[in-house]
Amino acid sequence: MSAIGLRVGAVALVLMIAACGKDTAPDDPFRWLEELDSPRAMAWVAAENAKTLGVLEQDPRYADNLALATELGNAPDRLPTPALADGMVGNFWQDPDHLRGIWRTTSVADYETPQPNWTTVLDLDQVAKAEGKDWVWQGGDCAPVNRDRCLVSLSEGGEDAVTIREFDTGARAFVSDGFVLPRGKQSVAWVDDNTLLVSREWQHGETTASGYPFIVKQVRRGQALADAAEIVRGGKADDVSTAPILLDNGTGRRMNMVIRGRSFYDHEFTLLTGSGPARLALPPKSAVAGMVGDRILVSLHQDWTTEGSTFRAGALISLNADEVAEDPQRLRATSIYLPGPTEALDNVLTTRDHVIVLSLNDVRGRATVHTPQPDGSWSGAPVPLPDNTTIAPIDADDRGNTAYLMVTSFLSPDTVWSLDTATGVVRPVKSTPPRFDASRFVVEQRKAVSSDGTQVPYFVVHAADLTFDGNTPTIMSGYGGFGLSQTPYYDETLGRLWLERGGAFVVANIRGGGEYGPAWHEAALTTNRQRAFDDFAAVGRDVIDRKLTSPRRLGIIGGSNGGLLVGVESTQHPQLWNAVDIQVPLLDMMRYEQIAAGASWVGEYGSVNDPAQRAFLESISPYAQLRAGVQYPEPFVWTSTKDDRVGPQHARKFAARLAELGVPYLFYEATAGGHGYGANIDERAHTSVLEYTYFMRRLM
Repeated sequence: MSAIGLRVGAVALVLMIAACGKDTAPDDPFRWLEELDSPRAMAWVAAENAKTLGVLEQDPRYADNLALATELGNAPDRLPTPALADGMVGNFWQDPDHLRGIWRTTSVADYETPQPNWTTVLDLDQVAKAEGKDWVWQGGDCAPVNRDRCLVSLSEGGEDAVTIREFDTGARAFVSDGFVLPRGKQSVAWVDDNTLLVSREWQHGETTASGYPFIVKQVRRGQALADAAEIVRGGKADDVSTAPILLDNGTGRRMNMVIRGRSFYDHEFTLLTGSGPARLALPPKSAVAGMVGDRILVSLHQDWTTEGSTFRAGALISLNADEVAEDPQRLRATSIYLPGPTEALDNVLTTRDHVIVLSLNDVRGRATVHTPQPDGSWSGAPVPLPDNTTIAPIDADDRGNTAYLMVTSFLSPDTVWSLDTATGVVRPVKSTPPRFDASRFVVEQRKAVSSDGTQVPYFVVHAADLTFDGNTPTIMSGYGGFGLSQTPYYDETLGRLWLERGGAFVVANIRGGGEYGPAWHEAALTTNRQRAFDDFAAVGRDVIDRKLTSPRRLGIIGGSNGGLLVGVESTQHPQLWNAVDIQVPLLDMMRYEQIAAGASWVGEYGSVNDPAQRAFLESISPYAQLRAGVQYPEPFVWTSTKDDRVGPQHARKFAARLAELGVPYLFYEATAGGHGYGANIDERAHTSVLEYTYFMRRLM
């Protein structure tokens, strides 16, 4: 399903950080729209939805667009992505007969056949109907020994808050006396098959300013939550969160840690030992990435010197687990992956005996298998996969050596590749059939020059026989935040509804992302964020200067942090664009710390409590910068009532301010779906088609 701009894996603001801003706008006439589901706010939403749907759904192109998007979304030969465990493959699947979805399994050998023989273990439609709940699947996590026992996370309407219940895949039923954790934003890690570490709001108010828990307790099977024993208390209310994790090497060795997020990027690591919690002397800007044998893997987001050795930001290193357990304050590290000047660590997968490093080289995917050596070092072997693609992790078997990777590009359908990390043998096992004629199009990677001289790469997809006369309708996407990289991806709806109808598509790799490692991200943090906005505008000017398109034919799209990006672009450079698709956005940067999980992102954006940061936030806040008498491009602003991460309040207030100024706009708020396009295929198709219909009206 199309997700032009807002990519759930790619797209998404993660969860976490600090300081709660003061009541900064007491004269804000639209503060009442921050009331999430009050009768007057919802009446306003209903009236706005009726106006917008009356325009877009009555457009003569809408019906055909919806029929095609729904057909593509419901295609029976869609790619089932695998989750690996003990020689079995799990998959969560949605189709017209299973709108909420089914959790199903088969063997690895059977999965790789053309028509696998799936066994349904949980039918979420049936569960939701029986319980009268709007359940949305949020994943499962199985016990370390008895892998039939799994913790299933379900949200109501797509919220980040979940209910967690123990499910027996062998019996295909929820465990009658199993673990149950009521609804909340919470994190869980197994200790053993009968013990959990749980971080949640144990008593009312025991959350950070961001709305996340900071107390970790141990819960034993059959024990009431009220009797759980406290293990770690994370700290202050201006932390982001505190959460437990389990490291499991697949051969019986397990280690539990607790990660305290002091800010979105600064963490404290606590190792849970037999004698109690012990602080781990890792640098604050780092992340634990897994465990292979007796090696703990850590990715570094800052330079780090330990025991006489220095490792650069962006590296992947390992620690000896025995040494860590013996002295958590004295850490001797060994390098696994060190990035070059045009490279970035993108992701890490672990099998029982190997590490798979996924990296970028000039925003092109690479994969390498690394193997621990007897002397403590690592050897690396490149994986021969197609060039000029995105290589994304799917899953790996921690009790075997099989891993699955996704390989995709703008013109090549998603393909699942099986990798045997022991032998290095890699082969494609499943692929989405082509949904549009890719031979008609080409992909180019170009670079624009930003305001400070920085070279900013971008991808452009257009017809091979295109006449560069400035008349091509073009959608330009960007994100530019949280170190998240924007890489090529196959989108059949984009191909059919946009490219085949004469449009072009651009993805801008602006600063704030992770395309060139931590430095590329940090270049646009807090009061330096204008660099990301300047980069995006530079790419827009470059495609205009090259006569790919013109301001009349150029539209922009972005979701979440990308929604902030395009909101800023609409106020700073309204003359450059003729369409602005603003998805589940942040827009009121003077109030963002007070809305939903906004306090999480002070490390990214800054805080109004800091005078310099406050001044900058006001200068770029789209809601604050709307002015009477300016000719803005008519935007399409959409959100979800169930978005408990960014919150619908930003989009509502921005639309209300546009109405006050007499600026034309379209606003839509779905009542379910969370921080994204929707909870099922039909919802996602509907939202996506509203976007394409909007772009066709504005640009074609």
